[in-house]
Amino acid sequence: MEDAIIERQLDHCLSQTHFPEYGVKYQGKVRDTYRRDDQLILVTTDRISAFDHILRQPIPFKGQVLNQLAAYFFEHTGDIVPNHIISVPDPNVTIAVHCTPIPVEFVVRGYLAGHAWREYNAGKRVLCGKELPDGLRQNSRLPEPILTPATKAAEGHDEDTTRDEIISRGILDADSFDRLEQTALALFRRGTEMARERGLILVDTKYEFGRSVDGSFVLIDEVHTPDSSRYFYADTYEELLQADKPQRQLSKEFVREWLMAHGFQGKENQILPDLPDDFRVQVSRRYIELFETVTGRPFVPNTHPNPEARIREALEQVFA
Repeated sequence: MEDAIIERQLDHCLSQTHFPEYGVKYQGKVRDTYRRDDQLILVTTDRISAFDHILRQPIPFKGQVLNQLAAYFFEHTGDIVPNHIISVPDPNVTIAVHCTPIPVEFVVRGYLAGHAWREYNAGKRVLCGKELPDGLRQNSRLPEPILTPATKAAEGHDEDTTRDEIISRGILDADSFDRLEQTALALFRRGTEMARERGLILVDTKYEFGRSVDGSFVLIDEVHTPDSSRYFYADTYEELLQADKPQRQLSKEFVREWLMAHGFQGKENQILPDLPDDFRVQVSRRYIELFETVTGRPFVPNTHPNPEARIREALEQVFA
């Protein structure tokens, strides 16, 4: 897609939504959620977060990419675990079944990258209760994928945790945790297979689960998107690994790297920098590239100048 299309959308991003007629809004880092009886209206905005901070400048078409990519992967993993999707009436909107979220992120890692590498490089050899061997380098493939859960914080940074801590705190019992761990690993295997078919490596990702009204577990939030996952290009992986060079990747990590290069890592007294327009265009282009690479489909943007009005019209048709 031409950069000019992205540039024209810079002033027409979906940063906030206001649909009080559909319930009280819960605003997450990226999604605005409205509860309507036993259903949720999930609006994926163009907001972008890093280091648990929402950046001031939104990214054109990011919400459309995330929402449609999540729907794509929900469709392709429904045989592993039920998910919450009812319908996708707009590029930015998913209608979903209301579930009670489990306050744990089930992070699966197949490679030593990102946060895991930073911890390993600092000398740690046990991550979330999982032992890591000596001698690994950045982006090394792990002997086998591991689960490194994190507790979801209402504010601030999510924190690494362990199976024992989750059970002792009464968040999940042992049987439930083990079932969800196996489900997360099965989802990661599916994502790995799908990525391999498209010339990519699924490096790491997170899964979130909820309980439906009957008590069963349901996959919620998003699956294998660039906000929740990291991808490397397979064709240059080994060469770059051996040369100790950065991997070519499709993920949000390069946004974090840009922020770190500009003196921000989410720590106290650090100033959050503004994203220049040319970088916003670059980020948008990377999100679109990932969508097209992973799905094998062209991304067709909706360039409506008032996305909030477009969404309201779509919701009026659903709930007429």
